[in-house]
Parts: sequence; structure tokens; C-alpha cells
Amino acid sequence: MGLEKVFALRDITSKINKNEYVALMGPSGSGKSTLMNIIGCLDTPTSGEYFLNGINVSTMEDDELAHIRNKNIGFVFQTFNLLPRMSSLENVALPLVYSGYSKSKRVEMAEAALEIVGLKDRMSHNPNELSGGQRQRVAIARAIVNNPAIILADEPTGNLDTKTSLEIMEIFKNIHDSGNTVILVTHEPDIAKYAHRIIRLRDGLIETDEVKTLKEY
Repeated sequence: MGLEKVFALRDITSKINKNEYVALMGPSGSGKSTLMNIIGCLDTPTSGEYFLNGINVSTMEDDELAHIRNKNIGFVFQTFNLLPRMSSLENVALPLVYSGYSKSKRVEMAEAALEIVGLKDRMSHNPNELSGGQRQRVAIARAIVNNPAIILADEPTGNLDTKTSLEIMEIFKNIHDSGNTVILVTHEPDIAKYAHRIIRLRDGLIETDEVKTLKEY
């Protein structure tokens, strides 16, 4: 910002283990989106190191990071980010193009992912023919189609009504139960309660890092 340096994150040290379910919370400007972008290999830290599955990705070039993202991370966004002229099936299959799968295998894997999120009967529909909740289901299917180690969700229920939000969170619960690591950014306590661990940030620092007991799940 002009001559002023703004530190989005400062002295962050944290470890997230495989198959954890973590919520990142905090007010606007706290650094949670920056932290998620670093975890997702969308941004690189200006200092410090980030290890993903034991690999130091902090100094990787853009093409290397793109490969890491495609193989290891599935993204779910508040605004869905679906391609409007593609069907549900085509949207879900898109990440598989970059993984080198044949067309028949891409279709098979995309159909399986859509079935997991309960959209088997909407595979040929374009996004404008779907409700908000159905679009988010397509986005989740796209995120899990490659069976990534980590699912990153940025305010995944921010554009949805309460009933639909709860349905979407049940899908995330099932994804976590099947062995994936789930990390979500949210402002909403009702959504964060689904996570087993809540990291709260403020002014670029970790304010609290709480792990729930089994009784609280």
C-alpha cells in the first residue's frame, strides 16, 4: 500500500495432520484467506517455509505449484466458480483433463463424484439450470473428483440459505469421514461447529487454536 508494508500474516506456526477437520475463523483482515491461499499453494510466503505432505513448496515455481494443486488439493468457493456453458458433468471432469486421464475415464470419475454429492440426475444440466445448493454440490464434486488429500473450502455456505447450508455441511462431514483432510474458512459459528479444530486469527496472528473433545463432535 504505497510505501507502507502490510503484513497479512506474522509469525504463523501451525501443523495440520492428515484427516483433520479444521475451521479458520477471524474478522475481516485477520489473515485467514491469506493463510488458506498459502495452504492451497495459490500464494507463496514472503518468508518462512510451508511443507505439504513433507515437501517444501515455499520456493516452487508456478508450474510446479499448479501440478501440486491439481494432484493434492480440491477447492470449493463461496461463488461456486463453475463454467456457465458447461454441464455439471463437464465442470466436474475439467480438472481431470490436466491429469492426463482418457475421456472415458474422466466421464466415469465425474459421474462417480456427482453421485457422491447426490446429483446423479443433474449431470447434463448447466449451472443456470441448477439451484444455489445444487451448484455448490457440483463444485464439491469437482473438488473431490481427483481424490485430493486436502479439501479447501472458502465460505462454502456464504451464498446459501440455512437449510441448504446444513445439507452442504453434511456432505463435507461425509467427505471427512471417508479420509480427506478438510479445511474451511468461515465467519459463521454454526458452520465452524462441524470442524473438530478451530483456529482463530486476528491481525495476522493465531489468537487461539482449539481441538474439540470427542464428546463435542
